[in-house]
Amino acid sequence: QVQLVESGGGSVQAGGSLRLSCAASGDTANRYMAWFRQAPGNEREGVASLYTGNSANIYYADSVKGRFSISRDNAKNTLYLQMDSLKPDDTATYYCAAQSSFRSGRVWDTAFYDFWGQGTQVTVSS
Repeated sequence: QVQLVESGGGSVQAGGSLRLSCAASGDTANRYMAWFRQAPGNEREGVASLYTGNSANIYYADSVKGRFSISRDNAKNTLYLQMDSLKPDDTATYYCAAQSSFRSGRVWDTAFYDFWGQGTQVTVSS
């Protein structure tokens, strides 16, 4: 069992930055973890994903490429999402997700992940 706790959300003006953290308890080695977001009235969408077994398998949604960066501190068992050049369209609740063990599939499919955090709100004003 893995528990995920997000933090770091808040309100910023357009062009600003935030860093989200996802502290994990339990084994998150050698599997996929990701950040998703969901705005009111919208489906949950993938933002960034990485394979914790190496630093080569990293994926970003087109809407955040060049602005967001996903990373993981193995020693702290914590996943991060650095968000720069924020836009009002980035306003959403952001969720951390993790697999129970590695399996292949589509990283943007919510069913690809077994554990979810409670979410942290990000609000970007123009």
